[in-house]
Amino acid sequence: MKIAILGAGALGCAIGAALTEGGHETWLLDRSATHVEAMRRDGLRVDDASGSRRVKVRAATSAAEIGAVELVVVLVKSFHTEAAMRGALALIGPDTLVLSLQNGLGHEDILADVVGRERVLAGKTYVGGVLRGAGHIESGVVGKFTYIGELDGRITPRVQAIACAFEAAGLATTISDNIVGTMWDKLLVNVATGALTGVTGLTYGQLYDEPLLKATALAAVAEAIAAARAAGVTLSMTDPEQAWTLAAEGLPTAFKTSMLQSLEKGTITEIDFINGSVVRWGQRHGVPTPVNATLVACIKGIERAMADRRREGADA
Repeated sequence: MKIAILGAGALGCAIGAALTEGGHETWLLDRSATHVEAMRRDGLRVDDASGSRRVKVRAATSAAEIGAVELVVVLVKSFHTEAAMRGALALIGPDTLVLSLQNGLGHEDILADVVGRERVLAGKTYVGGVLRGAGHIESGVVGKFTYIGELDGRITPRVQAIACAFEAAGLATTISDNIVGTMWDKLLVNVATGALTGVTGLTYGQLYDEPLLKATALAAVAEAIAAARAAGVTLSMTDPEQAWTLAAEGLPTAFKTSMLQSLEKGTITEIDFINGSVVRWGQRHGVPTPVNATLVACIKGIERAMADRRREGADA
């Protein structure tokens, strides 16, 4: 299968490396020329539980260089979704499918507006990754599940073909007939840890050592569960403890959430698509979400402080 990963950050590279090693013509598309050049020159360095290796990947900064593909896997930051897809329309052929594996809610509607809803599939992945430098990632693929599905819940041959391709590449993949519920399940996991580590600067190991933070995480997840139930969403998790436990399962204690990684790099986060989604759905369905609203406000405050420091530096 010819596959393009739109957004070759830590997660995109982890999945792209697995698909490449699985024998698929996989392209890593990223706007960072330094990152792409490093991968072209030296291959992608992948560190994981089995050690360190170089994977000879295909990488590009331009969709035109790749041409039409069978599948586009969207893994750009949430707030870049529309611009990135519009800038990568050269990937779209007559039968191209577009699969979002991004964190949070709402990406499928954005993608549908750009490429048409009939092409769009939804999914969630628990694969982890950390970008260590240009052309260098830490990957967590083994034992991490990916869920994909049609927006209407049908089990179709095209979804089955993608699941088979992923499975053959070592990406444990399940087809969901309730992908909206599956996306909410993943949202609960992100709600449990992302914003809290962003505010505190803590790794997974440090976060899970602090009982006060666990209590806050469980309260945030409980709000999200209540909002989902009010919206008629069927969840696989009924207890906030399940999301808390699943969030760190199999990850090293030094691992950092993507939200913390973004803040450490000085970039804005996906808070609007994660805890912000809980707040919006709560407002829509009359469910109070004060913990999530507070976490959103704190992350927005940190982003504002970063922006102010950049401006001060530019004016100096």
